Amino acid sequence: MSRILVIRGGAIGDFILTLPALKLLREAFPSAHLEVLGYKHIAVLATMSGYANGTRSIEHSSLSSFFSRDGDLAPGLVDYFGSFQQVISYLFDPDRIFADNLKRAGVRHLLVGSPKMTDQEHAARQLARPLESLALYLDDPAAIIAPHEVRRRDRSVIAIHPGSGSESKNWPLQRWVEVARSLLLSNESTRLFLIGGEADHDRVAQLRAACPNERVRVAQDLPLADLAVGLRECGLFLGHDSGISHLAAAVGTPCLLLFGPTDPAIWAPANPDVRVLRTPGLTMDGISVEQVLAHL
Repeated sequence: MSRILVIRGGAIGDFILTLPALKLLREAFPSAHLEVLGYKHIAVLATMSGYANGTRSIEHSSLSSFFSRDGDLAPGLVDYFGSFQQVISYLFDPDRIFADNLKRAGVRHLLVGSPKMTDQEHAARQLARPLESLALYLDDPAAIIAPHEVRRRDRSVIAIHPGSGSESKNWPLQRWVEVARSLLLSNESTRLFLIGGEADHDRVAQLRAACPNERVRVAQDLPLADLAVGLRECGLFLGHDSGISHLAAAVGTPCLLLFGPTDPAIWAPANPDVRVLRTPGLTMDGISVEQVLAHL
């Protein structure tokens, strides 16, 4: 059995944008053992979707030996890397120290993809470009995550993620409060599913405190696999340019995403049920509450 290793660090959104490339590999080599070396709590999205057979944590101290030129390589990792017939690495490696050490470890077939995106095409297409040397070409840049649980979408539930990885990509919190209150008042059957990661604790707590209603549920720091299932059951998702937005889109939930300085042509999920709201000024402050409610 052939063995393929994909090395992918990065945040949630970065990994999800790489899923179309992983799907392409799986479809081309269905009987291969395909493994992901990455952050295990994120890489689980590849195994739960059937793209990877397993994962290994990139957060291991012995891996540091592969970033030292001409140093002693960790024997266990030499055996590990050398066991793969094909390795695809997306690690930032401008001096090719890591790539050279992989070859020292016995890796004969190495493809290197840059984790730095340009403004030329959608990020998922850029991440799939290295596979063209294997005669694999990406037709659809939409990421798809397939939880095993049966889908039961409830159209009365609206998921809201008021955070992101950057303050410049966040809509003003008071406007989130106004939208949330309006949604609860407009229909007594509407329920809100507030989502927060480790960087969003304060924003989610303030939004929840401003909406003291039993129809508001908070999901804080859920494992990604559980969050994927929860999002799958929502009728709509509202968020920013964030990894959670990519997760919602990838499980098939219709999304309205608020974009400011980042270019949606590069960074927005390419899934068909995604709509992007962006003002000509390219600032989050330029998006009004009225615009968001009208689009909803």
